[in-house]
Amino acid sequence: MAQMTEIDDRIRLVADSILLEKEFEDISKQITSRHGETLHPIAVNGLSDGARAVFYAAMIRKTAGKRPALIIVPDEKEGLKLSNALGELSVKTLTYPLRDFIFHKITSSHEYEHERLRTLSALACASEECGAVITTPDALMQLTMPSEVLKRDTMIIDRDEPLDMTDLTARLEAGGYVRTDLVDGTGQYSVRGGIIDIYPPSSAAPVRIELFGDEIDQMGYFDIMTQRKTENITAVDITPARELSITPEARAEISKAIETQMKKASDERVKGELSAELEACDNRLELEFADKYISLIYENKTTLADYYLDAAKADGMMPLVIVQETNACADRMKAFEFHITSEIESMLEHGEVSPRYAMYARYSDYYEVFTDKCGALLCDAFMQGNGGRLSGMYSFRTRATASYADNIDLLAEDLTSYAGGKFRTVVLCENDVTAKNVVNELTERGLQAVKQPDDKPYGILTLPEGVALVVSGFNLAGFELTSTRFALLSMYQNPNSYSRTILSHAKKAKNSHSSQEKILSYNDLTPGDFVVHANHGIGQYMGIEQLTVLGVTKDYIKIKYAGSDLLYLPTDQLDMVSKYIGAHSDSGAVKLSKMGGSDWIKAKTKAKLAAKAMAKELIRLYAERQRREGYAFEPDDDMQREFEASFEYEETEGQLESINDIKKDMESKVPMDRLLCGDVGFGKTEVALRAAFKAVMSGKQVALLVPTTILAMQHYQTLLSRMRGFPVKCDMISRFRTPKQQQETLRALRRGDIDIIVGTHRLVSNDIVFKDLGLVIVDEEQRFGVAQKEKLKQIAGNVDVLTLSATPIPRTLNMAMSGIRDMSVLDEAPGDRFPVQTFVMEYDDLIITEAIKKELRRGGQVFFLHNTVDDIDGVALRLSNAIPEARIAVAHGQMDKERLSDIWRGMVMGEIDILVSTTIIESGVDVPNANTLIIDHADRLGLSQLHQIRGRVGRSSRRAYAYFTYPPRLSLSEIATKRLSAMREYTEFGSGFKIALRDLEIRGAGNILGAEQHGQLDAIGYDLYVKILNDAVLEEKGEAPKPKFESKVDVNIDAYLPEKYIKSESQRMDIYKKIAHIECAADLDDLADELQDRFGEIPRQADTLMYVSLARSLASQARIPTISQKGQIISIIPERFDPVKWAEASAKANIRLTFQMAGRGCVNYKVKDSRPLYDVCTLLETYLEVLKPTEAETQKK
Repeated sequence: MAQMTEIDDRIRLVADSILLEKEFEDISKQITSRHGETLHPIAVNGLSDGARAVFYAAMIRKTAGKRPALIIVPDEKEGLKLSNALGELSVKTLTYPLRDFIFHKITSSHEYEHERLRTLSALACASEECGAVITTPDALMQLTMPSEVLKRDTMIIDRDEPLDMTDLTARLEAGGYVRTDLVDGTGQYSVRGGIIDIYPPSSAAPVRIELFGDEIDQMGYFDIMTQRKTENITAVDITPARELSITPEARAEISKAIETQMKKASDERVKGELSAELEACDNRLELEFADKYISLIYENKTTLADYYLDAAKADGMMPLVIVQETNACADRMKAFEFHITSEIESMLEHGEVSPRYAMYARYSDYYEVFTDKCGALLCDAFMQGNGGRLSGMYSFRTRATASYADNIDLLAEDLTSYAGGKFRTVVLCENDVTAKNVVNELTERGLQAVKQPDDKPYGILTLPEGVALVVSGFNLAGFELTSTRFALLSMYQNPNSYSRTILSHAKKAKNSHSSQEKILSYNDLTPGDFVVHANHGIGQYMGIEQLTVLGVTKDYIKIKYAGSDLLYLPTDQLDMVSKYIGAHSDSGAVKLSKMGGSDWIKAKTKAKLAAKAMAKELIRLYAERQRREGYAFEPDDDMQREFEASFEYEETEGQLESINDIKKDMESKVPMDRLLCGDVGFGKTEVALRAAFKAVMSGKQVALLVPTTILAMQHYQTLLSRMRGFPVKCDMISRFRTPKQQQETLRALRRGDIDIIVGTHRLVSNDIVFKDLGLVIVDEEQRFGVAQKEKLKQIAGNVDVLTLSATPIPRTLNMAMSGIRDMSVLDEAPGDRFPVQTFVMEYDDLIITEAIKKELRRGGQVFFLHNTVDDIDGVALRLSNAIPEARIAVAHGQMDKERLSDIWRGMVMGEIDILVSTTIIESGVDVPNANTLIIDHADRLGLSQLHQIRGRVGRSSRRAYAYFTYPPRLSLSEIATKRLSAMREYTEFGSGFKIALRDLEIRGAGNILGAEQHGQLDAIGYDLYVKILNDAVLEEKGEAPKPKFESKVDVNIDAYLPEKYIKSESQRMDIYKKIAHIECAADLDDLADELQDRFGEIPRQADTLMYVSLARSLASQARIPTISQKGQIISIIPERFDPVKWAEASAKANIRLTFQMAGRGCVNYKVKDSRPLYDVCTLLETYLEVLKPTEAETQKK
């Protein structure tokens, strides 16, 4: 049954407003009256965006049948907007995107495939209820898994039914699931003893099943980040993870087809490719190229359209089908048909596939038959011609209303007009506070306004004419229904703006954890990695080794140092160790410390002195700035609010927080000096422009300083576009202007005729004079020279300064510098970005040429990265011969700056189709139209470089593609394989933190700290450096941190994580790290819950290890250097022995002790059972309570 969530009564009257329209009543009658007979399409026009969403929602509710409605939109961007709007009206939607068919041996990412399977499962297996499926015409007609196969291959797991683990894992493998140690993505599964984790595409979260034999003991969803269970469930559908279900019979048929084609093939390249395909078939490997043989895999040619036609046969009634913008949809269908036909013709020409199997989609004729057969609603803004018969034509009289943002005066003016016309009006506000303010403001202006009551909300018929009803918490585009006199007005800055996720909304909502949680994970610490021990220095982690000493078994962390030195570190002391993160951590060129040597002590001392000097200088500068008096800018006015409302996207939370921070700084008399950090494309420019606009509105001038002429030009173009319609004069000074133009600009700047000036280092020249400079914005400060920075300081003087940095800053460094450096961080990608479809493959001229042609056919541009200057021109020539119609340019770092700037300018202006370049594009300008990236020899690049370079594409709302290639027949190293796999799996825009790109963070840290501090960071590693810096800052502030008291716990009990319990060494390492960080009983209980949840019953050795760690932490707090065991006696040796307090603790804890008064004195406890440390920890907790001063003692002090 299509899901019809009960609509919120507060917004019901908006949803019902369309019901009063006669056209709606006639259309709904026509649709609901059909019973199996063919109904031709119905043409509907005149609906604005907001009214269209309300019309769709009302029609879905009115015609709700057994299946969700199908809505066909011209592109993904429109689909996203519509999904958000319908969600506000309580109509749950699923999306069905186009999937890129893979016809060659290429490894690709699977986000879109998983999203499609989720939707197909909802239709075929009712695994998830929804009100509507939103798709595009090409996706609708693309071949997919038949519904009968999907039903056959879907496993329904019921908690009350027996489950065979062997059969389950076999079916998961057959369904395309990938086995991993840790499930952190869709289409994965893992097995740990009797516990199995699975992440089906059809599920909103991964599922954990705990078995006792063949019986299911517990089953529930769990959180990817914490790996902890979130809720229990009684049943779950496990759908396949791939659209192609390749049975043994189908595999045999594919083998035969390949053998036949090999006999016909004459081209050696094609023969080689077919041979590789045959080998994969015969060895039962994954068939990445299987899309080529979909006709052999599935006898029935099935599309999403067929799912709906089959549903109509089964139900005797066609589900509601809506086509939005019919001509645009038809054009998209034709473009898709042309593209796929071209690709097939190319494969047929080269003999890569037999004509018998070259069928991958239904085409335009089938699409037209489908929309005609199902009696679709053809919804267009204007009446359009239709080649076929129509069963009705209806025209609505609606008008879009603009956003009022914070413009109460304009709202009041329009409401007065609506009241005069006896309209029913609804005003949407973001929250209750805004709603109350709007009601008060309108009432003061003599208008009738009321907030929607929660207990008895107004309906469309009970709302009096002439009264403005104010509703909070719903975001829809405003509209006016002229015939029935209803108006919806929005106070949102961005009505019906983009959601911050593109795919799997529910899935991503469950995983909204900070990036820091992932960075702190030690799953990526593998043997061979470099680590830092606080006392012994930089060593190489060699793995976990189990040793039995004097009959006691424990796990130790084996660390190799210079020479033949080895350190076996008890796992409960793992908090002394951190992974080495520095300039050379990826390359392996790291110098190991010598145990007991003086070099490490010198390096630490040097770093401490440098950090202390830096902290002192920063605090001095901060204090000096606090003493200076700057200009306090005016609070926001109506024009500022109007400017911000004109931003076409929804701001991210980080942007809003940063904007507020900057405005507070600007409105203060203390000159602002704020750093704004964020990954590529995270919206720093918009934040800076709002600050600039605010300065101009206060009558001040703004200087925007950038490192290159091409960036100056791009910022200038952005300014012109963004400030259009506002009284702001912008200009640019760079070498793109003639000397005469530059002189005129300088004169205008002195006169005050220019409000915002953009320029390179030319802006810090001596002849630059401002009439009244109020704000300096510096983009990428680290790319300016020392002399330029000094000159900038002189110019800035008492004016506000905002510095932008395009590299992520680690949260830990941000915290260490808080209070001495004002910093805002953007760590969330904008909402209109789609994941970059990523392919990893051997380089193949034919495939790459076709990928480039595909991009050029849709009017896009291509980055082709080849990182060797010597033969880069040869690569460009090879591409030119293959694609003679393409305009190709070459760019590399050895070119002179003027030539390079001209090339970038050509790329930005769309004058270049393909830019063949080295890694200089890593920090290039924004080219939103470039959405295909080819990387030659991707195996040679580091993870952070690959991430940054991939960030060059996917900067618009168009789907982007990245091809990471390596030479044919090259055997990839383990490191290169891991690196490329990570890039394929993590394709979200801005996923740098998720894949723990620590070296990228270090680059960010270096930008903030400067070269000298960066050198100290490299010498001792990031984690230890940040700790030292944090301590130095606290010390300079007079809040000197107490050094941690070192305690040792040595007891004669086995304490380790058994390999049988946690098989994966990386996961054991992760848990060891968590155990080492236990500080109190609550931490231990929390970790015990996690272990029980993730790995099952906790073994005695693991339980003991947790109590060893707790005892060590409590002993440290109580200043007890040693807890040791001899025979049945555990001795607690405190730094200062106070028998009175120990006697009090003994009595309160009800634990019998004996005291040894000789020497330093100690407390002895006789072991009674197998969990002696439980009593010891209880005793230590009680002793700490006894040590706390009483209230009377505190007052006396």
